[in-house]
Amino acid sequence: MSEGIVEIRDYTIEEKWFAKYKEWANEFAAPWLKKNLDVIDFWMDSGIPSEVTGSSPQVSPNGQANVCWIIRWPSKESREAGFAAFVKNPEWQNIWAKHPNPNAYLQMNVRFMEAAAY
Repeated sequence: MSEGIVEIRDYTIEEKWFAKYKEWANEFAAPWLKKNLDVIDFWMDSGIPSEVTGSSPQVSPNGQANVCWIIRWPSKESREAGFAAFVKNPEWQNIWAKHPNPNAYLQMNVRFMEAAAY
């Protein structure tokens, strides 16, 4: 079983900005994040339609998330300190300044999970 937690970040980027977001993420954001945080990986929508099932399936009015990345942290406390330092990092601020539209995030969802005991 893994120790610590993972932070799963799902974003729904406005469709008209998605191509430009993808360019920015591939060129600047994802490489820097993977180098500077314990990022498991960074994924973007493949164009394959989502499958929503269950006894009461609900899709957000904003649609399905089209970006997902996962960060591993030793604890929630280390995440709070680490994330605060990350957003203040001058290198990250320089990358963020190149973002094509910081207001294109229709929805952001952050979840914290731990490994199943098996």
